[in-house]
Amino acid sequence: WTHLDDHTLIKESTTNSSVPVIDLNDPNASKLIGHACKTWGVYQVVNHGIPISLLDEIQWLGQTLFTLPSHQKLKAIRSPDGVSGYGLARISSFFPKLMWSEGFTIVGSPLDHFQQLWPQDYAKYCDTVLQYDEAMKKLAGKLMWLMLDSLGITMEDIKWAGSKAQFDEKACAAMQLNSYPSCPDPDHAMGLAPHTDSTFLTILSQNDISGLQVQREGFGWVTVPPLHGGLVVNVGDLFHILSNGLYTSVLHRVLVNRTRQRFSVAYLYGPPSNVEICPHEKLVGPT
Repeated sequence: WTHLDDHTLIKESTTNSSVPVIDLNDPNASKLIGHACKTWGVYQVVNHGIPISLLDEIQWLGQTLFTLPSHQKLKAIRSPDGVSGYGLARISSFFPKLMWSEGFTIVGSPLDHFQQLWPQDYAKYCDTVLQYDEAMKKLAGKLMWLMLDSLGITMEDIKWAGSKAQFDEKACAAMQLNSYPSCPDPDHAMGLAPHTDSTFLTILSQNDISGLQVQREGFGWVTVPPLHGGLVVNVGDLFHILSNGLYTSVLHRVLVNRTRQRFSVAYLYGPPSNVEICPHEKLVGPT
């Protein structure tokens, strides 16, 4: 494992070796997204409609949460059979190296957990999460349909989706707040082990500290530099399946930093829980 520190310089990226940045106001956005999904499995978006003030608020919420004393955070610990709450990444038990990170998962309302963390101020934090969730669900739906459009698939082709409004209402989503504290010995720890996301897509907001890397065939591990106001979009396993492998489910990891703490917020977006995903018939050749 390599690591990043204050002296690591991100080289000026070339077109072929840097994650694509796509302006959602571009009339060719769907085509550009399709190319990025096929060649990278990840892209960054700007002019996405999410106010920078809201991105800053959710980052501030994460920082506020993770700087609470340990005994306070443990009041909202994730139960062994639960999905929401404070804890380590579930994949950490599968790796010998220490996961130098902590997380907080939100599925549905965070009210109960936030009342434990902030008995007096929970309402304002709940409101921030609600605003962010609503904005992200709208953006995730827009990105999904742009990705489908780039494959030549229309809303009518997705039988289980119903209307766009029905799909947006039934779609499953989770929010993951992440903290990667500064690590005195980065070579003996990892922020997050290499993995793909079991989603349609994941939208990531990261602070100004580098650490996220994606793997691209022929290039190895490539750093995804923080872009103020930008959002990282990962193709997930379910979209990889739906696209019949045309779009890559991106393998990614997080490196730790010797001197600085990194925060991120991931929005994991998937289909309704009762839907079985398979390659779309339009993308399957004759048998």
